Amino acid sequence: KLELPGPGNSSPIVWEQRIFLTQATGKGAERWTWCIDRSDGKVAWKKKVNYTGSEPTHATNPYCSASPVTDGERVIVSHGSAGLYCYDLEGKELWRRDLGEFRHIWGNANSPVLYEDSCIINCGPGVRTQLLCLDKKTGKEKWKVPVPGGHEGTGGRENWTSSWSTPLVLDSSLLVSYPGRLISFDAASGKELWSCGGLGRLVYTSPLAREGVAVSMSGFMGPPMAVRLGGKGEITGSHRLWRQERAQQRIGSGVIHKGHIYIHNDPGVLECIKLKTGESVWKNRLAAKSWSSVVLAGERLYTADDGGSCFVVQASPDFKILAKNELGERIRASIAVSRGELFIRSYKHLWCISRHRAPAPR
Repeated sequence: KLELPGPGNSSPIVWEQRIFLTQATGKGAERWTWCIDRSDGKVAWKKKVNYTGSEPTHATNPYCSASPVTDGERVIVSHGSAGLYCYDLEGKELWRRDLGEFRHIWGNANSPVLYEDSCIINCGPGVRTQLLCLDKKTGKEKWKVPVPGGHEGTGGRENWTSSWSTPLVLDSSLLVSYPGRLISFDAASGKELWSCGGLGRLVYTSPLAREGVAVSMSGFMGPPMAVRLGGKGEITGSHRLWRQERAQQRIGSGVIHKGHIYIHNDPGVLECIKLKTGESVWKNRLAAKSWSSVVLAGERLYTADDGGSCFVVQASPDFKILAKNELGERIRASIAVSRGELFIRSYKHLWCISRHRAPAPR
């Protein structure tokens, strides 16, 4: 385990022998990108960005909550109002992009994604929101789509409306969950392909898609819904499979596996939902509240909770906990899985969990 200088909600990512992680210090005045050697946990390099502006956030959402993204040649990180930065794998800065201020009382967490030669980020939350596509090699703008309906989270709560959703790349399209709607965009041009209504005014999770169905879940106990893929234009009436009026609070995203959705809800309840109907198969409280996204590896679900408990659960309509392990440190990031190793970011350490077998006797 590697000691970290402060709390963080962003997840680690892994590329071959490198682990990349974002980290804030100095109450957000210093925003870091770390590269860590996966073999021994030593830091290979760190890059710091100083930020002297005022960017509000919530105590539960430390700065640098966006996770990095890499294509094996460059790593791109969002530092919120401090900008978007691109480095090569040795830590040399290749480009930077000023995205303007993100102002919301709960802060930001939208992570960049890659599609072919593009880097795409859902810029927000706040009054000024847009879906932005940049050339991943130069940082130059390719296209942007203004998204109306942003709000900074002040004033009456009934007026709050924002999205923290990270886009999902699906073939040559993007799925993004916005207040009120799930929207599909052409990834090359930004053209809207279809839109389905039914979400709430606040969206925290990222969309899911598998088995011909897309799933989007609102935040703040708002409605989840499922949409049959393949439509064009306004498809609420023709392609929406189901919608629930209210649900448990959801921060982390779920996974789809063999006709079922698995999601770890904020109150600490792991739930199995039928993909095509929205019917709940089972709900089981694991332990403390959870902000982590569920990770699927093989036939197993991996998830963690706020109290530092890590769970391995059978990905099946028959509920079964396969293992529970205590790290004893707050966890709000999601688990990264690579070559039989689990990388877990807590508020105090980055952990590598693996199974080391003794060498065979000679």
